[in-house]
Amino acid sequence: MDPRLAALLQLLELERLEVNLFRGASRDIGSPQVYGGQVLGQALKAAYATVEPDRVAHSMHAYFLLRGDFNAPIVYFVDRSRDGHSFTSRRVTAIQHGEQIFHMSASFQVPQPGLEHQMAKPDVPDPEALPDPAAPASEAVERLPVSMRRFAQAHPFEYRLVEPLVAAAPRAAAPLQHLWIRAIDRLPDDDVLHRCLFAYVSDFHLLGTAVRPHAQEFLAGRLRLASIDHAMWFHRPVRIDEWLLCAMDSPSASGSRGFARASVFTRDGVLVGSTAQEGLLRLIEAPGQPAPASRPLR
Repeated sequence: MDPRLAALLQLLELERLEVNLFRGASRDIGSPQVYGGQVLGQALKAAYATVEPDRVAHSMHAYFLLRGDFNAPIVYFVDRSRDGHSFTSRRVTAIQHGEQIFHMSASFQVPQPGLEHQMAKPDVPDPEALPDPAAPASEAVERLPVSMRRFAQAHPFEYRLVEPLVAAAPRAAAPLQHLWIRAIDRLPDDDVLHRCLFAYVSDFHLLGTAVRPHAQEFLAGRLRLASIDHAMWFHRPVRIDEWLLCAMDSPSASGSRGFARASVFTRDGVLVGSTAQEGLLRLIEAPGQPAPASRPLR
């Protein structure tokens, strides 16, 4: 397995401290705080560790409370809210330096047959027909603010964007994006692992969709961005090592907040998941002055 992907799988391996208490390592990916997807993936993995193996995650709803410190581990406390006949509910609290930085509710279900329908996959080019926006020589990446340059770093996923990065077309654009994504190597046939990795990548580019109409402010360093909340629904089994299309839009930005959502399809057009996020989209007077790591952005 590619060492970059192996390192991510290691990051999702939590140490059990007590029956409902787990500890996870943190990793610096080039952003000023712990990447939100890391906390989402680890929190879901902690919840899974307290659930019967016949149940699968079908939804999760989370709030980011404080900036995470990637120089310190994160402790996850799982509250076993309910174990029902078909559904299981868990609440996970992430703690760092004695403070709550994140909490999440997740629901699990015994798989059951039922009525089915889904929306159609958008008609977009295949990933092979699109350039790699994360190439180290990409001028668009070099124009991004420092906190957003993780695209140029070695990472365990590859991307193909139908629309160009904001930095490649620095003018107001429609709040729409289509992103192909997959892991850079084959993964084990482990449904829990694929759902946790799906949670990990669900934070990529989502809030950026709300930034597209405000490209000039973003590239001038006049926007402060931070995830506020995040929701996911797992409609069908997913493999994160096969190409997935994220069809994203941002219906609204107001009150220093931007809202974005995504429908995620397999290459064959199967809708495997949906995600939504509201994030801070605050204009600042003095660019280049990040908030202290010990304080919330909100």
